[in-house]
Amino acid sequence: MRTLHVRIETMDAMRAGFLDAWENAAAGKPRTADHGVSFASYDDMHRVLAPSRLAIVKIMAGQGPLAIREVARRVGRDVQAVHRDITTLINAGIIDREEGGVVFPYDEIDFAFKVSAAA
Repeated sequence: MRTLHVRIETMDAMRAGFLDAWENAAAGKPRTADHGVSFASYDDMHRVLAPSRLAIVKIMAGQGPLAIREVARRVGRDVQAVHRDITTLINAGIIDREEGGVVFPYDEIDFAFKVSAAA
């Protein structure tokens, strides 16, 4: 089962993870690929994965390439609005464009973030 890991983390944490992976690969100790997307804040994540866009991702999970019209039909929305949402999801690295349409190449999404009280 392929999982997309969605995280909220600082730029420093993202940079540290990248450098760690780079150093391990250079030392001949490559890590297993972690398919993930990181956002700098909850608001950034919510802008990309708003409920209407998350609904698109959920109906695409495990379905293979789908035409945008078919995605719109399945979520019961206007094709133009779905096209805009799919463009946002592609630009964020959540879904991919393929010859046969658009695809969410994962079976599930794992959200990993903490919410703390305001200071």
